[in-house]
Amino acid sequence: MNKPLIHLYSICWNEERMLPFFFKHYDKFVDRYIFFDDKSDDRTIELINNHPRAEVRPFPESDNNSFVLSAQSVHNSCWKESKGTADWVIITAVDEFLYHPDLIKFLIKCKSEEITAIPALGYQMLSEEFPCDNFDLINDVPHGAPSQPFNKLSLFDPNTTTETNFQKGRHEACPEGKLKYPERDELLNLHFKYLSFDFVFERHKQLFNKLRRSDIKNKWGSHYKFNEEELRNDWNKTRTSLKYNIVTKWDKAIRSHSPKNKRWWRLEEKSRFPFFWR
Repeated sequence: MNKPLIHLYSICWNEERMLPFFFKHYDKFVDRYIFFDDKSDDRTIELINNHPRAEVRPFPESDNNSFVLSAQSVHNSCWKESKGTADWVIITAVDEFLYHPDLIKFLIKCKSEEITAIPALGYQMLSEEFPCDNFDLINDVPHGAPSQPFNKLSLFDPNTTTETNFQKGRHEACPEGKLKYPERDELLNLHFKYLSFDFVFERHKQLFNKLRRSDIKNKWGSHYKFNEEELRNDWNKTRTSLKYNIVTKWDKAIRSHSPKNKRWWRLEEKSRFPFFWR
C-alpha cells in the first residue's frame, strides 16, 4: 500500500522559534500544511511561505470577543476541505508533535482495519534550556511527564468524519460519522511547551495579551496569567513527574500513561476533567 496522503492544519502566531523544529518533525510524513496566522509580526509568515508544501491564511475571527471560540470554530471546520483528497488530517498546535516509532506503517495498518480516528496520549515535555536550532526535539528532548489534558484527537480520516465537535482547546472531542478507534492507544502527543523557563514565562505573557474579553471573563487560558511563582510551581511539578526516554521506551510510555478508563474516548459518558479551558 502506498504512503497515505496527510494534510495538517494549525493556528499560529509568532512561531519563528518553533517552526523549524515543527517542520523538521512533520516533514517526514505530512504532504500539505495549512496555517491560520493571527497577525504574526516576526518571521513566521516568511518561514511558512518558504516551505514548498505550506500555505498561510489569515486567522478568521468568527467571534470578535473570543480568541478561544474563534479557534474552536477553525478547528471544527478547516479540515473539511480535505474530504476526498487526504487519507488523514492532523489538527495540531505548533508545539504539539505527534509521535509513533513508525507512523506510516501504523496508519496503513489502521486503514486496513477500518480505523478512522486515532486519539493521542499526552506528554508534557521539558528542557531546562531552549534547544539549539539544529536539534530534533523528539530525540534531543525525549523526557516527558504524562499529561491527561493533552490527550487529544489530532489525527483522523476526514472522509468518514462528519463533525469533530472539538471542545475549547481541543482537549476533548465528540466526533460524528463512521467512527472506529484503535483497540490499543499507540500514538503520543508530545507537547513541547516547557523549553526553558524564561521562554515559557515570556511566551505566556504574550499569549495572555492575545486573549479577548470573553476569554478573560470566562477564565479561558487563565494559565497564561501565571506569575513567576505560579509558573515555577507548575514547572517543578512537571519536572518531578518526568518519566523515561519516550523514544527508547515508547512501549512503556503508552502502557503506563494512564488507566484506559480515564481516557475520554474510552468512556460511554463524556468526561468532566478540570481543564483550564472550562
